[in-house]
Amino acid sequence: MLIVNGKPFLVLAGEMHNSSSSTLQAALPVFDKAKELFLNTVLTPVTWELIEPEEGVFDFSLVDSLILAARERSLKLGLLWFGAWKNAQCFYAPSWVKTDLKRFRRAQPVKGQNKVFLPLFHGMEYTTLSAFCEETLQADSRAFAKLMSHLKVFDEKDQTVVYVQVENETGLQGAVRDHSDEADALFEGPVPEDFAAYMRGPAMETLRKDMRAAVAEGNPGGSWKEVFGNQAEEIFQASYTARYVDAVAAAGKAEYDLPMAVNAWLEINEPGNYPSGGPIGKMLEVWKYHAPHIDVFCPDIYVRDFLGVCDEFCRIGNPLLIPETSAHSYAGPRLVYCVGHYHAWGFAPFGFEEIGEVFSSSLGALFGMDTSDPLLATPQDAGEYAWYNRTLNDCQELLCEAYGTKRLQAVIGERPETDTMCFGRFAVKAIMDSPHMSRKDSVCLALQTASDEFILIANACFVRVLSLDRECPNVDLLCLEDGEFRGGKWEAFRRLNGDEANIACWKPTLLKVKVFAYG
Repeated sequence: MLIVNGKPFLVLAGEMHNSSSSTLQAALPVFDKAKELFLNTVLTPVTWELIEPEEGVFDFSLVDSLILAARERSLKLGLLWFGAWKNAQCFYAPSWVKTDLKRFRRAQPVKGQNKVFLPLFHGMEYTTLSAFCEETLQADSRAFAKLMSHLKVFDEKDQTVVYVQVENETGLQGAVRDHSDEADALFEGPVPEDFAAYMRGPAMETLRKDMRAAVAEGNPGGSWKEVFGNQAEEIFQASYTARYVDAVAAAGKAEYDLPMAVNAWLEINEPGNYPSGGPIGKMLEVWKYHAPHIDVFCPDIYVRDFLGVCDEFCRIGNPLLIPETSAHSYAGPRLVYCVGHYHAWGFAPFGFEEIGEVFSSSLGALFGMDTSDPLLATPQDAGEYAWYNRTLNDCQELLCEAYGTKRLQAVIGERPETDTMCFGRFAVKAIMDSPHMSRKDSVCLALQTASDEFILIANACFVRVLSLDRECPNVDLLCLEDGEFRGGKWEAFRRLNGDEANIACWKPTLLKVKVFAYG
């Protein structure tokens, strides 16, 4: 787990809009919104152009102001380093980098061209810095190291900043790989022997099916095409992008060893439509090999198959941390499920300052979201989302103690076929599709606090406790209470009995239940 101030920490976060951290004035209302939603962390961009406006001249006054504002509100920060890449482009590089195309070379999606048009994105002009340019790497690394050195002096004692994301949605659009002279020479040259051996050896156990087939059919050595076949160009681009990012992360960690993450713009159609070479699910093994200084690989999830993405990113021992996802009405149930089922590091809707106010389906439609589903086109209710966060915050110590064990489980309406959680002698079943209650925002988290006692966080479902003991197949309730945790201790609001002892969670509900089994 993520450890903060010596204790396990669950990142109940929101990512602010990219420009909201450009001034303190813009950021303060966002921090206040975070408190209203009972978040404990805000994911906050820090941009290269603002901390190094002139080469070698650094200004951390805005960073310090943001940290102090978060401290005043008892908030933690996850800092997002927008250096060479943001959304696979060089938006946030300083002007002295952008204007010197000879020293800080651009990638060439087409031979001899550093700018292309992307038809999928309404003819958007696209350009980005090259992952193969040593001058860019050195400048980016120096700036990031300066930031981390400053954070160590300014924040190590308080640990307001709990982790750092290195770059943002790295990769190349417009082509599968860079076609510069340098990249072409490397691509035609031999694959490093140690990497080829790793991909044909330890990685084969976890590689995705399409990747495994390409590696198995390739040669043990030779050029990238000879070794990796039809996956060669994307693996090549991922290898060099990961090396670049790892060098930046290593420079920062040498100054202040905070946990470091990278995030991925997920697959859309073919590589080049999405940023080729980024840390997407099928490239996790490639990135893990080339980027050992990265602690967690994160998906930005706007696609239809939310849970499938989570499953893929939990491969190879990677903890689940979601720095970006949609703020529609599935956000609350998905947050609870990620905590209960995946034992996630954290969860953060993007643009959370607009929760309960605005939801645009245009972005979701672009990235494959089923916007015909009314729940996906409906904004998350702010009061409901605040309840989920407050409840998880209040239960955080108990939840963290159960991470990595079978005592903490969850089910969700998006996977109604898996509606039962087994805990030794008992099972907890969430009925999420019945004539009386059939809603897609169903979720049930169950935390076993004793052999016969459970804490439940549930919405839009009926809950039943079943016996798994053949000699004692019957179950009765001994105690059912709704309430809350205060200072880590349970405080009951009501004791439910009689005809109100039916565990029906029509709205988000926190319950404590004690049962016994008999023959």
